[in-house]
Amino acid sequence: MASSESRRTARGVPSPAAAAPVASAPAAPPRVGEQIQRLRGERRMTLDDLSRAAGVSKSMLSEIERDKANPTIAVAWRLTNALGVSLDSLFAPQKAPEAIAVSGPHDIPTLSGHDAKYQLRVWGPIELAGKFEWYELTLQPGGALVSNAHEPGTREHLTVLHGAIDIEAAGATKRLKAADTARYVADEPHAIRNAGKGEARALLVVIHG
Repeated sequence: MASSESRRTARGVPSPAAAAPVASAPAAPPRVGEQIQRLRGERRMTLDDLSRAAGVSKSMLSEIERDKANPTIAVAWRLTNALGVSLDSLFAPQKAPEAIAVSGPHDIPTLSGHDAKYQLRVWGPIELAGKFEWYELTLQPGGALVSNAHEPGTREHLTVLHGAIDIEAAGATKRLKAADTARYVADEPHAIRNAGKGEARALLVVIHG
């Protein structure tokens, strides 16, 4: 005679292996704020720039970018419209970063101050903009890069690669020759000037406060 256990199995009682699968955890929502910050950085826009262009308060925009607040559809539409992208681009999955990402000469943004006779090549990646930036600065004779105060605690580090350069910061002026490096406060107005008769080049690193 079959045991009671075998009779239960024969009657179709499911074995542990045939149990219903456990429901998978829901997918994490897209990080909309991170996307907006990335798009803003790619366009070299400050929080003030995007706030004015989108008609969204700076404090709200800051909260959204830090994923402390979720934008309404209307606010998201205004932000994407100001950034020049479609609304659905905020929810598109991001590609995994490459193990080695290579940028060619034409991929490096260049900022030119024609009247001020300078050129800045932006070597730092966009995602570090506003935190840690580095540039190749070229100054023509008589050229100058004159800057307003950056965020409190910001410092700049400039190494002269060619020529002679004057640094003006905190009410002082120092002249640098090739291979000299100056480190100075940049949270007040400051200037970098070509002190020679030929072209001058330098590596400029900005560490924001």
